[in-house]
Amino acid sequence: MPVYESIKNADNKIKISEKNRASAIFGWDKVISALADKVAGGAKNIAIDGWYGIDYKRIAEALKAALSAKGIEAKLLPAEALYLSREEIVAYNQPYVTDDPGFGKVNTKGVIEDVMSEEKIAEYKVVLSAEGAVIIYGVGAAVRAFEDSLSVKCYVDNTHQKVQWDMWEGRLATFGQSEPTKNYNWKEYHYSDYYMLARQKDYMYGAMDYYIENYFEDDLVLVPRAAYDEIMSTLVKYPIHEVKIFSPGPWGAYRYEQMDYGVEGLANNAWNKIAGPELRILIDFGGERSISMPMLNAMQYGEELVGALINKQYPGLFPLDIWLDDGWHPTKQPAERISMPMHIHPSSKYVQDNFNEPLGRYETYYIAEAYEGANTWMGFKDDADIEEWERLCEQSQNITPIENWKDFIANWNSKEGDLYLIPPGTMHGHGGNQMVLEMDTNPSINGTEYSFFEYDFARPSWDDNKKTMTGKPLKMHLEHGRNMEKTRRESWVKDNLLSTPLVFKWTPEYFLDRYKSYSVMPYHVERMHFERRGEYSTEGKFMHMFTLSVGSRVTVRSIKNPELSAECDKFQTLVIPASFGDYEVINEAGGRATCVIQRWKQG
Repeated sequence: MPVYESIKNADNKIKISEKNRASAIFGWDKVISALADKVAGGAKNIAIDGWYGIDYKRIAEALKAALSAKGIEAKLLPAEALYLSREEIVAYNQPYVTDDPGFGKVNTKGVIEDVMSEEKIAEYKVVLSAEGAVIIYGVGAAVRAFEDSLSVKCYVDNTHQKVQWDMWEGRLATFGQSEPTKNYNWKEYHYSDYYMLARQKDYMYGAMDYYIENYFEDDLVLVPRAAYDEIMSTLVKYPIHEVKIFSPGPWGAYRYEQMDYGVEGLANNAWNKIAGPELRILIDFGGERSISMPMLNAMQYGEELVGALINKQYPGLFPLDIWLDDGWHPTKQPAERISMPMHIHPSSKYVQDNFNEPLGRYETYYIAEAYEGANTWMGFKDDADIEEWERLCEQSQNITPIENWKDFIANWNSKEGDLYLIPPGTMHGHGGNQMVLEMDTNPSINGTEYSFFEYDFARPSWDDNKKTMTGKPLKMHLEHGRNMEKTRRESWVKDNLLSTPLVFKWTPEYFLDRYKSYSVMPYHVERMHFERRGEYSTEGKFMHMFTLSVGSRVTVRSIKNPELSAECDKFQTLVIPASFGDYEVINEAGGRATCVIQRWKQG
């Protein structure tokens, strides 16, 4: 699935100490020179570890050349040689890849050392203990076995989207490979490799001497450990912007063209993800440029970010997602063109039992804009024969059309401000002609999505190379769909899932309302309405996913520490950390403003 990014108003501008700000080094040559100076100053062995998708060999060879210019001949040790064979790694990953065509099972305990050769580790330890400087480089270069043998440990980071792009385009070299890995199953990354990489990164947070940003191929930023620690501990004191991503698709639409997002090359927009764990963040701490890193790095401070209860109940999990589903078309279109696939989501028990994930997917659709014909598909009609629906879906396999599909699925007219509660097992889909602020729980530490498609109108999917709807039809997940289907009917949906708001705080200046919920939904959806300013609080325990749905721009500012602030544009989300406390929202543009807030029920 192609992905486009927008960095408009994405910088997180934070203030750190002058000492740590000045200690960061920007630029390829300057970073290489600084590392060479460390070795020349007596640091014998240096490790350059990190995530997938980094050209470690290029960095190591540049450092070797810089040392040679100083009269120091360093030995290069590629970490790729430490690993088991590709065949052995495939066998290790098989329990996590599984035979399921759509999903795998999370490797809950594995570490990188599991797929390394003990004999090779022992050989490298001998080399590291010998005379002379050594540069060990690549993923896993600084595993615990080498802890006492290394003078300097560096961690080179990468973002989720860049690794995804490399994987989709066949450029990704995985454990033990010097060239792009052939026949790499995407589930190896999402269900096993990712988790081993994450556990190594967790170790390196405490072990590294330097954090290195290499987002741009020809650029490096070297951040000493003390500066990195201050950057991250300071970041979670502010409201946090994330870099938005856009993805085209068969139901993609065109409101984005009118929104000035600054996205080039996007031909239609099905999904615009505006907050979630797999996005990247830009941090401007006063250096020569902003640095990029994964949002999940902020989970080093999980209690401050997501709150003590979530941090304890779901360690390492960023539990909430925000999407913006485009739905505007300049001309009238049939439902089969502008609707999402008919699909359902799993419960926490289902993902725990089947995928080793901690949290199910509990979704809401908030209608941010409604156009002519705005509608949502949700629930089965009261008289629908659900067994016949399942039979037709099985027969179709999304290859042949189900001509009478509308006889089965209930349809609801939408208006701005409507909220649809979508607990697991509820058949549903965005019906088009509306802008949907889709608020979900996130089941996965790495952002793996769990949607069980049952029918997508047998339509072609989007081919982003040709910029046409000429791709293969989407694959369905019928077995999981049948397993989770709760057969919720139209009359029950009307009574339980079409939510309305109740005011819980009113002042002459602003008011707050909260939508009625359904018992299994773990979060509330609330709104703040005002013209000039409003106030609210995270109470020190509730992370707020804060989205401006009406208005042009607002500023969110701590009442206790006004310098802790961030601006939020229309249809942008700020992640307000649980520890933020009392805050005010200032309308920078005038007129009516509405902010939609997703927050956990318990804290």
